[in-house]
Amino acid sequence: MKGPKPLTIVIKLGTSSIVDEKTHEPLLSVLTLIVETAVKLHKDGHKVIIVSSGAIGVGLRRMDLDKRPKHLPRVQALAAIGQSRLIGLWDSLFAHLRQPIAQILLTRNDIADRTQYLNACNTFSELLDMGVIPIVNENDTIAVTEIKFGDNDTLSAITAAMIHADYLFLMTDVDCLYDKNPRTNPDAKAIEVVEDIEILHADVSSAGSTLGTGGMSTKIVAARLATSAGVTTVITRSSNPGNIASIIRYLQPTSPPSGKTMTSADATLDEPLARSTAELKVEEKPKAPLHTRFLPSDSPIRDRYFWLLHGLAPHGSVYIDAGAHRALTQKAGLLPVGIVDVEGTFAQQEAVRLVAVERLPNLSATGKKWEGPGVEVGRALVNYSSGEIARIKGVRSSEIHGLLGYADSEYVALRENISFFRKASRPVTPSLDL
Repeated sequence: MKGPKPLTIVIKLGTSSIVDEKTHEPLLSVLTLIVETAVKLHKDGHKVIIVSSGAIGVGLRRMDLDKRPKHLPRVQALAAIGQSRLIGLWDSLFAHLRQPIAQILLTRNDIADRTQYLNACNTFSELLDMGVIPIVNENDTIAVTEIKFGDNDTLSAITAAMIHADYLFLMTDVDCLYDKNPRTNPDAKAIEVVEDIEILHADVSSAGSTLGTGGMSTKIVAARLATSAGVTTVITRSSNPGNIASIIRYLQPTSPPSGKTMTSADATLDEPLARSTAELKVEEKPKAPLHTRFLPSDSPIRDRYFWLLHGLAPHGSVYIDAGAHRALTQKAGLLPVGIVDVEGTFAQQEAVRLVAVERLPNLSATGKKWEGPGVEVGRALVNYSSGEIARIKGVRSSEIHGLLGYADSEYVALRENISFFRKASRPVTPSLDL
C-alpha cells in the first residue's frame, strides 16, 4: 500500500496553548506532544511549519510579572526577553528527536517589499527542502500597530499562502466551531465542514486569553484568508496535538500503488488479506477527532496577486465606477476616466483599496459624485500620488500632461499591479484593532 502524498502543513499555536494563563509556565506536556506530532509528520514525508506565539508570556514568567503591561515599550522588551527562551525551549525539545529547527521572525514590513517577500518564500522553501522545521513568530520586539499582522492567526494564514501549504491547523481551546456557545447551550451543534465562510453562522464568543490577542473571530478571519489562497484550514483542540495526524490520515487515506487496483485475487495471495472485493470496498474509513474544516477556494489567489492583497498595508482608497470595475475584471488597466474619488494620503507605488461605487450624473447635495457605501473589490499599486489622482480623476489619459505638467503613465495603475478579491464580501487583512 502506498502512503498519503507528501503535504505541506502549517500548525499555529496560540500563547494560551503553550503557556499557562495564570503561572505563565510553559506547558511542557503539550509542547512535547506537539514536537512528537511534528516529527512524526516529518518522518511520514510531510513538510511542517510551526507558527508559535508565547514570547511575551514566557517573558512575563522570566521577569516574575503577573500580567501583560499596557506600555508598548515594556511589552516589546518582554517579547525580546521571552523570544530567546521560547526558541531555546523549542530547540531543546526537538533536539531530543534529532530534528533541526529554524527561527523566522516577521513583521508586515518584512513582506511589504516584493523582493523581501520573495526572499522570505525562498528561505521557507530552502529550509523545508533541507528537512528543517521552521518556527515562525511575529517580531513583537519591533512591531507596532502600523506594521503588525494583527495576530498570529493572520500571520499563520499568510505563511500558509506564501508556501502554498496544503493544510493550516489553527489550534485552540475547543474542539471545533459550534452554532451556539456549548458552555451555556447544551443543544449546541458542532460545525464540521464549512464550504462557504460568507454564510457561516457560528458562535465566536471566545475572545482569547489574557496573554494573547486572538480569539475565535480572528481564526475565522484567518480561515477566510487562507482558503482564498487554496489552503484547507482546520480548527481543532490544542491540548491534543495528536488530532493533527488523525485528521491528516482521515483526509488523506492510503491507496494501492499507482496503476494497480486491489482485487479479490490479490487478497487470496496472503491469508490475512483474504477478503472479497466487496469487503474491501466497505472497509471503514478511519474516524477523525472532532474538528471544523474550511474547504479551500476552487480558484485560489496566489503569488503576486495574494501579495498585493495581503502583503501590503493600504494607505488610502480609490473609488471607481462600474465601467472601470468591469474593464479591470477584463484585464484592462485603471485609467483616470474611471476614477470617481480618492481618499487618504499616499505616494506613488503605494498600495490603495479599490472601492466600487455608483457614479452620479450630477453632484449630490454633499458635493460627492457617487452614492452608497461602496464595496471594496481589490487592491492596487498606483502610479500617481493621492494629490495627483485627485487632479486627474474623471479625465482622459491624454489630458494628464496638461493638468500635471507631466505624464508618467496613461494608467493610474497597471493591470499587473491590481488584484481582486473573489467575492464582494472579501477576505479581510485585519488590523490590531479587530
